Amino acid sequence: MIEYKNITKRFGEKAAVDNLTLSLEKGTITMLIGPSGCGKTTSLKMVNRLVDPDEGDILINGDSIFDLDPVTLRRDIGYVIQEIGLFPHYSVFDNIATLPRLHKWDEKKIKDRVYEVLDMVTLDETYADKYPRQLSGGERQRVGLARALAADPEVLLMDEPFGAIDPINRLILQQSFLEIQEEIKKTIVFVTHDINEAIQLGDKIAIMNQGSLVQFDTVSEILANPENEFVENLLGQDRNLKALSLKKAKDYAVKEGYITVTDGTEKEEIRKELEDKDLIVAYILDSRDRLKGRYYIDKSARKVEGRYPIVRETKPYRVTRNTSLTETLSRMLEHGEKKLPVVTREDRLTGVIDLDAIFEEVEQAGAPKEA
Repeated sequence: MIEYKNITKRFGEKAAVDNLTLSLEKGTITMLIGPSGCGKTTSLKMVNRLVDPDEGDILINGDSIFDLDPVTLRRDIGYVIQEIGLFPHYSVFDNIATLPRLHKWDEKKIKDRVYEVLDMVTLDETYADKYPRQLSGGERQRVGLARALAADPEVLLMDEPFGAIDPINRLILQQSFLEIQEEIKKTIVFVTHDINEAIQLGDKIAIMNQGSLVQFDTVSEILANPENEFVENLLGQDRNLKALSLKKAKDYAVKEGYITVTDGTEKEEIRKELEDKDLIVAYILDSRDRLKGRYYIDKSARKVEGRYPIVRETKPYRVTRNTSLTETLSRMLEHGEKKLPVVTREDRLTGVIDLDAIFEEVEQAGAPKEA
């Protein structure tokens, strides 16, 4: 899909990128990572000709980028940066509609697409009339992603898009991003300085140092067989545990150990079904299978008339399908939960994940249960 062929870029006498040859597969996420000044951002910017190489060629679907008009090329490639770059005096709607309008789409198609990509990034239609100053940092970043996706580009370039977001919202954005990518299957080049982000998001990782490519492979292969000491140091001493980031909650979610009920179900009816099936949790779902709460039998409480009380929660802790096992374990230990519901980005329940299943994976990774 994207081929770097012997690409070199110099700034003065310094080679920012030195003879880079790299093939990126269609529909995958390639993470470019390395220390500051290693050439990763320059490599990304050469794809849409924000920077032109001094030597070599870049092909997209077999066509040289130098045979294309630079403006047309940039309009056909999505671009997301850390600073987001939303137009402050444009509404969210008009920000997202920018590229479709440049492509001369009709207004009905533009309107439908704006609302479609807002939904894709989990923002409802009320955001369309807001302005960037009215949004949180995480919401602005979602709008930036929606704008990049609006014209449905094949290629998406992302330059540390989540770097300025606080850790909690950053994790939420990363998980939402993986959910979106499962649907849209874009060819994505993603620059990051965070090895954990590279492992969490990447299909493949390209590790660079001083303008040169050090190692390029699948995440699992790099974790198992780092090329040299530089890569080992970048991965850190806990790379066996980092491999748990490749395993997602969706891979361990099971449809047992709980029941589902509607919001109007009587509490005593729920209790009876739980007791008959020797279960303790019932999840409340709406008509679209979205998680709206849970009932659970509280065995830590005092019995009333010989029975433990049944408790309703409106906002139970949960993880998304693409939450890593390491993060899932962290949330379980933090909140004292042995099971967590696993949901889609629209909050649809897909199953539950059990603490014991994670402990088995941790032990196989060579870590004690207390880790």
